[in-house]
Amino acid sequence: MTVSASKTVCTDSGYVHIESMNHDGRGVTHIDGKAVFIEDALPDETVLLEYQRRHRKYDEARVKTLVEPSPDRITPECPHFGVCGGCSLQHMEATAQLRSKQQVLLDNLRHIGKLEPATILTQLMGPQWGYRRKARIGVKYVDKKHSVLIGFREKRSSYIADLNECRILHPSVGERLISLRDLIAGLKAYRKIPQIEIAVGDNAAALVFRHLVPLEDVDLEKLCEFGRLNDLQIYLQPAGPDSVTLLWPEAATLSYSLPRHDIRIFFQPTGFVQINSDINHKMIDQALSMLDPGPQDRVLDLFCGLGNFSLPIARKAATVVGVEGDAGLIQQACSNARYNQINNIEFITADLTRPITDDALMRQYDKILLDPPRTGAKEIIPQITSLGATRIVYVSCNPATLARDAGELVHIHGYSLTQAGVMDMFPHTTHVETIALFERDVE
Repeated sequence: MTVSASKTVCTDSGYVHIESMNHDGRGVTHIDGKAVFIEDALPDETVLLEYQRRHRKYDEARVKTLVEPSPDRITPECPHFGVCGGCSLQHMEATAQLRSKQQVLLDNLRHIGKLEPATILTQLMGPQWGYRRKARIGVKYVDKKHSVLIGFREKRSSYIADLNECRILHPSVGERLISLRDLIAGLKAYRKIPQIEIAVGDNAAALVFRHLVPLEDVDLEKLCEFGRLNDLQIYLQPAGPDSVTLLWPEAATLSYSLPRHDIRIFFQPTGFVQINSDINHKMIDQALSMLDPGPQDRVLDLFCGLGNFSLPIARKAATVVGVEGDAGLIQQACSNARYNQINNIEFITADLTRPITDDALMRQYDKILLDPPRTGAKEIIPQITSLGATRIVYVSCNPATLARDAGELVHIHGYSLTQAGVMDMFPHTTHVETIALFERDVE
């Protein structure tokens, strides 16, 4: 074993200095020029590692002994940390998590987009626990254990982690996992419930039970009773998303409010909403501040969903057009506009991965907001850059595709990246939520 100031290397294990963190939350070091990804190691730590898997271009290891811990290391609060794959950064202090995510954003902008933001925005933070209002958890009866397992997948595994609680889920569900497990175990169809989808609004919480066989009356009665006792809406899903039906109570809605904008948004339990309510409020305010819509402005909102951004923008702009590929979300967005008595908005269903021929994208716009999925907005950018917008606000859940699209906006279409920053939408996970402002002078 050879000792140096930064690391010790041997055949099977050695003391190493952790140089950085990769995109999935593992510490990174190099041994004899080869990258090693180390589970649960933080930057600037010295650890004794133990190899787990060797590959041609990189190796995987775990921390056998923590020699010199990082000042950012804390004790994870969740008893399932290290087994459950739901979140992997609980051992890292919250502000350090955000600094790391900001560095991921800046590294992607530099390496992929070949650019730097003129201003780095203050990081947006919210509650660290009980924040998650949308999730899908797995359910499985395991014969060897003679019990039902319920939870997220195990870390880097397809197996379901056996959870008694979940600190990141909204407490209306996260504190009831044992009761949920007992409920499933007591059903006649206990082997045929593979998934429960969770949706929590400001007014109520809902559970959607995926079931692979028709449920008998006795099981339906138990599900209704569980909903009644725990004040939870109960839905059934025998097939695809279109098969979801309300079981209990007889009538139910899910909604969340944006009080600063005098808006209430209704959504379906399987529909897309931002999972973190507190950060969503701050994100909307940040986006509107960056976009700065005025009473004369025509604004285009692409990937608009339920109208999460469109409706608040419409309170300030002259007109808004929202475009989304999911017809069900557009239908709900139209309903939300009517409920909130917002009449200066138009919603259109269109596939934003293909050139759009709708008249709405043949008009000129003053400002544009983009909130695409992880794949980004590559296909639509060449089309929207001809619409005359002086400002584009881009909300992203993937810093790599944001950086790619930013490079095109700046280097090909003449925009400047004036602001960029991160938002802690998913505390304790490696998910990086970002927002950026692009500006271009009027031609």
